[in-house]
Amino acid sequence: MKQNDVLIRTFTFGLSCLQFLRRLPNDPESKLIRFQLGKSATSAGANYKESQAGSSRADFKNKVKIALREARESNYCSGF
Repeated sequence: MKQNDVLIRTFTFGLSCLQFLRRLPNDPESKLIRFQLGKSATSAGANYKESQAGSSRADFKNKVKIALREARESNYCSGF
């Protein structure tokens, strides 16, 4: 079976973000960024993984679009 590169990369991205977030200070602003980036970064991979079990091509496309939105949100949050 062929390995799914995107699945591995989204998982690694989420894990890397969580490791980065541990290094942020404990002030209110960082707590907000930690919460939002942690959710969106891990959600991108989770939604992509869920797309692999889509019940139809349209379901697959919709779940991949959700994963892309989460990745964009992570990109936005990491700019702070």
